[in-house]
Amino acid sequence: MKGMLRYHVAYYLPRGDDRMVVAEVLDFPGVCSQGFDLADARVMIASALEEMAQLQLEEGKPLPVPSPDAAAADADLVELLPLSVEVGVSRS
Repeated sequence: MKGMLRYHVAYYLPRGDDRMVVAEVLDFPGVCSQGFDLADARVMIASALEEMAQLQLEEGKPLPVPSPDAAAADADLVELLPLSVEVGVSRS
């Protein structure tokens, strides 16, 4: 059975000498990435979220529950990022 979770991602656009767009999943601690532009950062953070979620599940740990009011006051943009997960399926 498949389930869909939606996590909040904060994007921080380049400032000063920083040329990278930084992305952080606000309601999944430890998931962050960066990209050369916003499109690249979106691809990179989606991959990082998928990998971290898979690792959590393989370790038998529950996934963090997305917060309906996750926010980052200093983010330039916050979007919802969907994550499809297999529920109740053992991967041997």
